[in-house]
Amino acid sequence: YICLSVIACLTLVDTRRPSSVQPPDIGVIRVQTALYGRRNREMCSEGKPPRQLANIRCSAKDTLQRVKSRCDNRKVCEINQKDIGKSDPCRGIYKYVETTYTCLPASQFHVIACEHSMAFLYCDVGQVIHIYGARFGRGDKAICAYRRPARLTKNVWCSNPSNKVAARCNGKQKCSIKASKSSFGDPCRGTYKYLEVAYVCLCK
Repeated sequence: YICLSVIACLTLVDTRRPSSVQPPDIGVIRVQTALYGRRNREMCSEGKPPRQLANIRCSAKDTLQRVKSRCDNRKVCEINQKDIGKSDPCRGIYKYVETTYTCLPASQFHVIACEHSMAFLYCDVGQVIHIYGARFGRGDKAICAYRRPARLTKNVWCSNPSNKVAARCNGKQKCSIKASKSSFGDPCRGTYKYLEVAYVCLCK
């Protein structure tokens, strides 16, 4: 049982159709929270017997990473059941997907640094860096995969959001930071990772 929905710009969709995340034309998606399961008895409850709504402490652990990998930095994103995965956090319970997200400026810069290399962030004279988000891990098989064996790039559910880039770079005209486990920890051993940073340049 599943009811797909997006709660942010308040889009509720039919169970049989994919859920669509559509920010304004000026922005791209950055997912903040995602739940697959049931948190209350009211959401997606119409016509359902009480036994299918009984468990309100039901959630799949990896939903946020799956939705972020699918939707972050896109203008439009559709989520269907295969994107959520095969895990069933509470059998016999009618579940739903609940997502909140922000819309980042489409004019943002997007920097990727493969593991052990440096990420360089620059703004023009008179402007300073403002970090919108940074994560260290892997969300795509194709990124930083050149001449890497498949076993090192197959885990795409690996990500560790970090505030360290913002702490180091916000307010500066230029900044550099190393994409390394010593800086960001190791969210997935045995996987070749990369640092992904989204930022904009603001006038001083």
